[in-house]
Amino acid sequence: MSFTTPDPTGRPVAVVGAGTLGRRIALMFATDGGEVRIYDPSAEQLAAAGAYVAEQLPAVAAGVGAGGPGTVAVTGDLAEALRGAWLVIEAVPERPELKQRVFADLDRHADPDAILGSNSSSYPTSHFVDRVREPERLVNIHFYMPPTQNAVDVMSSGRTSRAVIDLLLAELPRHGVFPFEARRESTGFIFNRIWAAIKRESLAVVAEGVATAEEVDAMWSVNTGLRGGPFRAMDQVGLDVVLDIEQHYAAERPGLPDGPRTLLAEYVGSGRLGVKAGRGFYEYEAGDTGGAGDGDGAGDRDREGAAAA
Repeated sequence: MSFTTPDPTGRPVAVVGAGTLGRRIALMFATDGGEVRIYDPSAEQLAAAGAYVAEQLPAVAAGVGAGGPGTVAVTGDLAEALRGAWLVIEAVPERPELKQRVFADLDRHADPDAILGSNSSSYPTSHFVDRVREPERLVNIHFYMPPTQNAVDVMSSGRTSRAVIDLLLAELPRHGVFPFEARRESTGFIFNRIWAAIKRESLAVVAEGVATAEEVDAMWSVNTGLRGGPFRAMDQVGLDVVLDIEQHYAAERPGLPDGPRTLLAEYVGSGRLGVKAGRGFYEYEAGDTGGAGDGDGAGDRDREGAAAA
């Protein structure tokens, strides 16, 4: 049986996971008159996601296309969220066993022609093909931090239909995001691999006592003209998240230095998780978002996403 690529016309998009990045993904798909549904088992997360989209959507939609704001519904019922969706994007915590369970559930409940996308930056969807009866519909579709960082990596599972890739490359710009195809399987895709090297070396500089986090960020701003810096960006993502990313890279690439992970572990162990904890490499006041980070695929390891479906 060959997979039939869906027609997106008049059909919703479903996002599984209402955390920091899940709600931002939903926001972008609602910009051009689209219907979006967000699933999460946490009522608190759903409420926060709904409030975020309601606040941001009018202004973001005004800068995207001509369709105007769409609608976003939140639900704790997975089957309800998936019903009729042409595209389903998982944005759950970056734990492979959890993602395997989620994709098995998505395969069971989603429409037969729905594309199943993973927002993971660390686990290629080739790791999950055995949980999907038609792997031709399974694809990585990795967002950074919309609505300000609007690049999207699109990468085949190795068995993804070429028609699925082409449909996403054509459809995503309608929603104010810019897709780039990773032409070979790559942990971290395109930009995140480059950013990982910057982030890791920044951590090494601090771990070795060469400079402080504040000094690295200040020099970054002077030399690049960009706001924030590597440590501000890591605080925004969450240091526990960044540590998970580094541990995964180290498992795949033996020989990476231990210093960056040791430093992160010290901060995480002391509860300094970044903006969400009120302290990381910096201290934050209540309601402080940490400012504009300069990358990290913020939310790559979105721990605020859905639990197992």
